[in-house]
Amino acid sequence: MAESTGNKIFRLSWPGPRTRWIVLTVALAGLALGGGLAWGAWSHICDQCPSIAQIYAFEPKEATRVYAADGTLLREFAIERRTAIQYSQIPRHVVDAFVAVEDKRFWSHQGIDYLRSLRSAVVFAFAGYGAAGGSTITQQLAGNMFASIVDRQDISVRRKMREMKVARSLEQAYTKTEILEAYLNQINFDGVYGVQNAGQRYFGKNVRDLNLPEAATLAAMPVAPARYSPIRNPERAVARRNLVLSLMANQGMITEDEEAAARAYPLLVRPNAQDRIPAAYFVEWVRRILFDRYGKQMYEAGLRIYTTLDPDMQAVADSAVQAQLEWIERQPGFAAPTYRETRAWPTDSLAGSNMPYIQGMFIAVDPKNGDVLALVGGRDFQDSEFNRATQAERQPGSLFKPFVYTAAIESGMPASEVIFDTPIEFPQPDSSIWSPSNFTNDFKGPVTIRDALAASINVVAVKVGLRVGLETVAQYAHRMGITSRIDRVPSTSIGSPSVKPIEMVEAYTTFANLGIRVTPRPILRIENADGEVLWEAPIEREEVLDERTSWIMVSMLRDVVDRGSGIRIRSLGVPWEVPVAGKTGTTNENTNAWFIGFTPEIVTATWVGFDLPARIRDDAQGGRDAAPVNAEILKHFYSNREAPAPWARPTGLIERRVDRTTGMLATIWCPPEAVYTEVYIPETEPRESCDVHGPSGIREWADSLGLAADSLAPPVADDFEF
Repeated sequence: MAESTGNKIFRLSWPGPRTRWIVLTVALAGLALGGGLAWGAWSHICDQCPSIAQIYAFEPKEATRVYAADGTLLREFAIERRTAIQYSQIPRHVVDAFVAVEDKRFWSHQGIDYLRSLRSAVVFAFAGYGAAGGSTITQQLAGNMFASIVDRQDISVRRKMREMKVARSLEQAYTKTEILEAYLNQINFDGVYGVQNAGQRYFGKNVRDLNLPEAATLAAMPVAPARYSPIRNPERAVARRNLVLSLMANQGMITEDEEAAARAYPLLVRPNAQDRIPAAYFVEWVRRILFDRYGKQMYEAGLRIYTTLDPDMQAVADSAVQAQLEWIERQPGFAAPTYRETRAWPTDSLAGSNMPYIQGMFIAVDPKNGDVLALVGGRDFQDSEFNRATQAERQPGSLFKPFVYTAAIESGMPASEVIFDTPIEFPQPDSSIWSPSNFTNDFKGPVTIRDALAASINVVAVKVGLRVGLETVAQYAHRMGITSRIDRVPSTSIGSPSVKPIEMVEAYTTFANLGIRVTPRPILRIENADGEVLWEAPIEREEVLDERTSWIMVSMLRDVVDRGSGIRIRSLGVPWEVPVAGKTGTTNENTNAWFIGFTPEIVTATWVGFDLPARIRDDAQGGRDAAPVNAEILKHFYSNREAPAPWARPTGLIERRVDRTTGMLATIWCPPEAVYTEVYIPETEPRESCDVHGPSGIREWADSLGLAADSLAPPVADDFEF
């Protein structure tokens, strides 16, 4: 055959018989090889899959139980908790609701909906994973039943093939009703497994008593259990419930009148249904400790975990933190989204350790044994499981200053030492100048370190840190319980290092115990199912400071509460007869606000701020924004117990009457308001009288009268030894 185009002739001819035979043979061989490889891959893709007979092989293991200090049950840990129910006990409208939204061709396919899978593959190619689901109910059951084989986080073709292989095997071995029964007993409803447990949790009903709108509400959840939870997101739950009802009507499962009536039905969640887990952050901390010790076996070992938590104090702490954060949100100048405003945001915008709303943290510890009595790790555990009490690293600001003054006192500097609060500058590597300022943006001139700590004066702390030595300051902080890195730079003295709040609490137990550091512990003991003690948590105590240094530091920290930056504790109702010491903390740009307050019996710590450091508001400060939480706890703690005696004063300390403007021994001419009694470690007390106050030329005047100048010296307090 020939085809003419212009003056040219093209000749087309078929290949000869030999060539055609070779081409056909190669093609058939290629097809056979490809088919063989595909069949071999399909046949062996699930060689490691367990027997599908395990579809009903529920072997419930005894859960691990966590108890509070008073014996109340806090939580049960188990891999999955289910209450299995037979298909005959599940109403038809419950079954129809799940089939309508999850797999409308369930009753006709053999485990794989090829049309749906093809559509899903096309959508995946253009929009990515998750844009359209392609798994049938049987495939979902395969994934739920055999999580070790079908990794739900694995989006590979191999995973999909394994899921299909198991689904086909299930369809060949079981009836449709048996598959649906297993599926409805397995499915996850935001931490609750199976329709029976879900019905009880959300509606207080057994599955056989669920009405049509309630069934549709449950059927709406599996695609994204948290997003469509009727407790966490009721508006989203209703919208998707109505979608399920529409699908049921379109598929002829219900009439249009039934759909309309169900749409109009209000979402009535079970009374007292709670999505918040009591002491959630504390329990999660315990779970992590157990997992590190026992691995996955802890979920089914039937362990009994006895913790240190005081449920009553925990409830007060939860309430106090929430109330304080809401108060902060109402203050002028607060510009961030409020917690309530974020409830309308998409769920996937609220996850992880960076919440957009203001956060809070609280810890209460018994300083004698380290028992953690209460712990709040964040504002909403459902939004973020990140524990801001044990995991977050925050700048402590002025909370760090007591380490500076502890190093100073122990090195021989008395609390009456006068430091000039005047500007100081530090050249930086980038040629800029760092000059620390005070919260009040002014300078006080000569100030004792006692008064500087009470008023939280930054410049004085920086100068004392330089005089003592930044290496010495860092070593004292580490000795007292700070394990985070501490840079040896001037700003360290006013709290520039980032530390974990639990470290700060441990460090402050050293003050509460007059020199003995105690490590916080959340667990008392672990027992097996038979009551045998497997592990008992030791009380980790270590003497790290001289008792006399510690007592002087406590007396200085009591001044913070009784007349300094932490006095709000008293105005909020903590009785004066309760000896309280503590320290406020506020960081640069008002991004962190702290307060740690303690008595001989309890150490409390509060932090408020944002996960991603941002200004709380212009006038944020620890005494105003954090201390009220501590005040609520201390008032509650001492509402039904007697106030403890103040810290016992160690022997060997001496007293002197001094002038606070000079740090020298007071004279009769020193203004009364400048004179106070200071306590000293022997050999650190002042020896010279104040030479600032008094009439000019006092010595010359004494000489003219023929009197010894010493006879006109002011009376000085006798040495007191205890």
